[in-house]
Amino acid sequence: MLVLVLAIAVCGYILWKNGSLDSLTNLFPYGSESSSDSSSGSSSDSSSDSSSDSSSDSSADSSAPEIVTDELSIHFLELGNKYTGDCTLIKSGDTEILIDAGSRQSSAATIGAYLDEYCTDGVLEYVIATHADQDHIAGFVGTKSSGSYNGILYEYKVGTIIQFNLTNKSRTTASGNVSLYGNFCNAVEYAESQGTAVYTALECWNEANGASRSFEIADDITMNILYNVFYEEKSSDENNYSVCMLLTQGSNHYLFTGDLEEKGEEELVKNNELPQCRLFKAGHHGSPTSSNDVLLSVIRPEIVVVSCCCGSDEYTDNIENMFPSQAFVDRVAKYTDRVYVTTVVSDNEAGFEPMNGTVVITSDGGVPQVRCSNSDLVFRDTEWFRLHRQWPAAG
Repeated sequence: MLVLVLAIAVCGYILWKNGSLDSLTNLFPYGSESSSDSSSGSSSDSSSDSSSDSSSDSSADSSAPEIVTDELSIHFLELGNKYTGDCTLIKSGDTEILIDAGSRQSSAATIGAYLDEYCTDGVLEYVIATHADQDHIAGFVGTKSSGSYNGILYEYKVGTIIQFNLTNKSRTTASGNVSLYGNFCNAVEYAESQGTAVYTALECWNEANGASRSFEIADDITMNILYNVFYEEKSSDENNYSVCMLLTQGSNHYLFTGDLEEKGEEELVKNNELPQCRLFKAGHHGSPTSSNDVLLSVIRPEIVVVSCCCGSDEYTDNIENMFPSQAFVDRVAKYTDRVYVTTVVSDNEAGFEPMNGTVVITSDGGVPQVRCSNSDLVFRDTEWFRLHRQWPAAG
């Protein structure tokens, strides 16, 4: 046995000296496998980057920017007309939250087409109706054809609706016809008849009648209903009834306050422990009466999105107060210049065109990224801003 081992060792030594073992290593290329992995990884990364860039470029031309791998995406939608309104889609995995559905009943078709790109199972797990103004609820009702409405609450299965607790609206008009608010109530009742759980924001805050104050959307992502004193107290301003929500993703926070006005913002700060926020949906479309220092100084937002038709005279002829107003710019400039606006007035036939277009914020828990369907320019760098607004010197 010892003789055999010695013979093998001698033969191996002779082969090594002659370089004949090189051919054997080619049969079992352990070293080259590692090299191949490295080369393949580098090539794949380069290809992936190129593909990603290409996808990003193409998505800029699309009304529905593609979600790639992020855990959370927040979409501020264009609404298909020249009127200001809110509609925000939040998506994480297979869970979708829709906040408001403005701006007109005809917007339902535009919103629905966008939702179909993301809500592929036809189920909206949560719907929030912040308050009863047309530019926030009309798309929930939709338009009527052959006796049926095509609104979001009719076209999608909804898990839970969270709505305002108070309103100054009536279900009928002065002439006795059903008002838009009345039709919204009918749509909510229809959804409830189909199995939707319906709660007010006050019920959520009080955790009454099966409602919760906090909803787990995904691992480490929660939707938190905040306390607004006007859930319980009457206000002459419908905007103050707005449902307020803080979305939390790990250490990232995103704040949605509907059209809450200054008094409401004061009470919001007083009654809630608000964190610094990565994102703030501008209150009341960037009006001069909302997004006040009392709130901004606490949340210190990094990104602000304004859902409006910029420069529209829908509510005022005073250019200073047209959304987003100069007063709004003056206040928000203390904290960030990353302000994005969905739509702008135009002299084209439709009367509007995209400014940033649909604005999409994505995050995997790290620094949120912003992608827009039309342009990634921040508001202060747009032509409209150059002509009609001024950035404060201290901003």
